[in-house]
Amino acid sequence: MKKILVVDDDRSMRMLYAEELADEGYDVVTHGGGPGLMDLIEQMGPDLVLLDIRLGEHSGLDILQEIRNAYYDLPVILCTAYLGFKYDMRSVAAEYLVEKNTNLDELKRKIRVSLEGGNPLPSSKSGIRDHEVKTGVTKRMSWQRMEQI
Repeated sequence: MKKILVVDDDRSMRMLYAEELADEGYDVVTHGGGPGLMDLIEQMGPDLVLLDIRLGEHSGLDILQEIRNAYYDLPVILCTAYLGFKYDMRSVAAEYLVEKNTNLDELKRKIRVSLEGGNPLPSSKSGIRDHEVKTGVTKRMSWQRMEQI
C-alpha cells in the first residue's frame, strides 16, 4: 500500500484528503505543517507528499525546498487556492501544482501518475529518479539552476 503524507494547516482539508485518499486505497498520514515535519518524513518514508503552499506561518515552497534538499526523488504535489503561485520559480521543483477544491478528481489522477513506477523514499538525495519523461528535462535543469543560486 502506497503511503501519502498530507501537509495542510487547514484541519478540514486534511480530513477531506485523508478520507478520500484512504478510500482510494492509500495509507494516509496528515500533518499541520509545523515543526517535526522533516522528522516525520524521515520516519514515515512516504511515497508521495501532498503539500499546501500556504501553511500559516510557514511557506510550503520553503518546505518543498527542504524536501528536495533531503530527498530529490520524493514526489511532491503542491495544492493551493492561489494559482498565482504557479509563476513562482520554486514551484517547479514539485511534480504538479493542483488547485485546492473539494472536487479531488484531478488531484487523484495526478497522484496516480506521480506514483506510477514510483520508488520508496531513497536513503539519500544522491539517487535521482529517471523522470524526464514525466516531468521534463527543462524542469530538472531549472531545479539544478535554482540550487546554484
